[in-house]
Amino acid sequence: MSSTPETLARPRRVVVIGAGIVGCSLADELTGLGWTDVTVLEQGPLPAPGGSTSHAPGLVFQTNPSKTLTEFARYTVEKFDSLEVDGVPCFHPVGGLELATTPERLADLHRKAGWAASWGIRGEVVSAARCKELWPLIDESIVLGGFHTPDDGLARALLAARAQMDRATARGARFLDRHTVTGIEQEGGRVTAVVTDRGSFPADHVVSAAGFWGPVVGRMAGVDVPLQPLAHQYAKTRPLPALADATAEAERPILRFQDRDLYFREHTDRLGIGSYAHRPLPVDPFAVPAYDEARARRMDMPSSYPFTAQDWAPSWEDCRGLMPALRDTEIETGFNGVFSFTPDGMPVLGESRALRGFWLAEAVWVTHSAGVARAVAEWMVNGRPSLDLHECDLTRFEEAQRSPAYIRDRGSQQFVEVYDVIHPLQPLEHPRPLRVSPFHARQEQLGAYFLEGGGWERPHWYEANAALTDGLDLPARDAWSARHWSPIAAAEARTTREKVALYDMTPLRRLEVTGPGALGFLDRMTTNNLRKKPGTVTYTLLLDHTGGIRSDLTVARLAPDRFQVGANSPADLDWLLRHAPDDVHITDITSGTCCVGVWGPLARDLVQPLTRDDFSHEAFGYFRAQRTYIGHVPVTAMRLSYVGELGWELYTTADLGLRLWDTLWEAGRDLGLIAAGRSAFNSLRLEKGYRAWGVDMTDEHSPYEAGLGFAVRRDKEFVGRDALREDVTRRLTPLLLDDPAAVILGKEPVYVDGTPAGYVTSASYGYTLGRCVAYAWLPALPTKTAVHIEYFGEKVPATVAEEPLFDPRMTRIRR
Repeated sequence: MSSTPETLARPRRVVVIGAGIVGCSLADELTGLGWTDVTVLEQGPLPAPGGSTSHAPGLVFQTNPSKTLTEFARYTVEKFDSLEVDGVPCFHPVGGLELATTPERLADLHRKAGWAASWGIRGEVVSAARCKELWPLIDESIVLGGFHTPDDGLARALLAARAQMDRATARGARFLDRHTVTGIEQEGGRVTAVVTDRGSFPADHVVSAAGFWGPVVGRMAGVDVPLQPLAHQYAKTRPLPALADATAEAERPILRFQDRDLYFREHTDRLGIGSYAHRPLPVDPFAVPAYDEARARRMDMPSSYPFTAQDWAPSWEDCRGLMPALRDTEIETGFNGVFSFTPDGMPVLGESRALRGFWLAEAVWVTHSAGVARAVAEWMVNGRPSLDLHECDLTRFEEAQRSPAYIRDRGSQQFVEVYDVIHPLQPLEHPRPLRVSPFHARQEQLGAYFLEGGGWERPHWYEANAALTDGLDLPARDAWSARHWSPIAAAEARTTREKVALYDMTPLRRLEVTGPGALGFLDRMTTNNLRKKPGTVTYTLLLDHTGGIRSDLTVARLAPDRFQVGANSPADLDWLLRHAPDDVHITDITSGTCCVGVWGPLARDLVQPLTRDDFSHEAFGYFRAQRTYIGHVPVTAMRLSYVGELGWELYTTADLGLRLWDTLWEAGRDLGLIAAGRSAFNSLRLEKGYRAWGVDMTDEHSPYEAGLGFAVRRDKEFVGRDALREDVTRRLTPLLLDDPAAVILGKEPVYVDGTPAGYVTSASYGYTLGRCVAYAWLPALPTKTAVHIEYFGEKVPATVAEEPLFDPRMTRIRR
């Protein structure tokens, strides 16, 4: 993806900026893969240069709702556990323990145990008595239980950095401290050198692993680095009599008291305590002092700010409440340590398209450091990482999410919510609303319940439809699955199946691809046959060079040299732009356009009277597109359905969107037309087995594994074709829960014959089917195989189903 034949012909010269744990890990991984011309530049002194690595407490908890972050942490543990310096191991596997002092937290620990089982991490929910055995200092009376992970522990970050530095140096890398980067040179859109206060270093690849200085380095390269540094309190107690006999650095598991935003680790006879309970303390990365300047200010290091005692006071009372032994001691030392947060809490990784050869490995904690380094090294050397990184890709943020104010607000909120119990549908609250469709005012009038994604306000149901729930017989939901849900969603789904509904599809990404080479380019980049006459729409896939699914697209050929592409994320635009020849022009038209999905058995009754064109099945078939008018509004109408019902996606410009909505709304009064939200939409699409990229499949999966082989034409050339294999050992598998009252939400482990065998991707109650539908990655299993899904510690029976679950003959869509 990042290499050209010219650069492949000669050895790579790599300059890594930053010799913290990420930079040292990356140098080790790169040299281990054979790239030995690696220079690591560090502005501070080695081996402790003064960034976040130099003060990190070293806690490594592997289990995370993100499979990718869990894999990063797993590799970090494995690697650091194999390293030592002067006989001292770089990882201390004391285990981890998370406490619950509220029923809500205890339930969340059961959910976390499910993630552990899904991702292959050892862990179990244990009793309060067991928590007391593991941590004798706690007051057992306030503890309800805990989550114990025996393979977690303490990373000795500076030792691990040194061990990897030594190994990389032995392979040819060099580490230069006291070199302050002052500029990034480039020519023809490619990086050529890094300039420092002690000379220039030619480079084919430059990696910014500068931590909270990342935005500073990024500005030199003309590349945005969307991270916000924040200060975080860490303190050590005086020696504790209860630990007086301690000889090892730590003997007990690292401890998290998340109900009070606290964590604890031993420092021989003292306790180290970190707190996220205080107000956010943003730090301007451009104002962080250099090492010598920090020392002149009597700071231990640039990343260690003065301790703010007033922020600490409430947390100290919470510490004493949990551990009575702390009531007779005081804090001996403390500091506010700086580290990085992004708007979504994930790292920022990848190569910039604006400056080829300039890579980011930023906003990475010690927990994930070696895993990130391996992935980035694979990406640089092999052209792609072995893990799916779409959650971490530097292109994932929309333009509207890249303002300094947005990054500061969302980064600060990520800090506040580090230890919160977060529902999978729960949006961050500020700044909202940011992006709204032209229909937003009408949606508010209908009482829309908005959630948010990609900055867009997205209606999930409408209170105006509450009366439609009369007569519905729905099973009661547990408190967790009832969050951000309403029985109104069931009524909206039923009305879509029986009458007709409007869905706001504006947030779907739309690209316009034009030019003499547009057809050849798109046909070469995607798996399906696009060489069809204008007016056709094709479902197709973007693959990477190893055959993994980068995205799924709908491509409408509107004219011989003009296409409208329905895509998923900014990464799709980035991928296409990287590969586009000079005679192809690609434009993101999402913000200037809008879309209404009109779906249901009465969809034709709604739209036909509003247009002079023939919308019959014979004249306007499925997967066809045409320009027309709906009332006074020019639209591009596409005969598509993501809910399994007759209908069209109607596209127009943003300035005419409100008129389009009102025209349809007025015409639908006598048809029982409603507006419906994404909660109903998700239920309907799962009943039809329609996949959601980034949830159900990623570039870790092949089309044949994902059940999308129908979108692959092996008789043509396309990216990734030669790597595809049709034989599979795992499949994206449809499941129906046996109990009509049972509901799951996604990421739960699936057990086959009592053993964890895979995990759920998407799940939603299928209101038409009267069962919860789930899709899961599992070994290839025959239909009707009995499995169990673990939901908050309970084993829920389910059965492998045959898809599509609803309308297998497609009679409802093709009529």
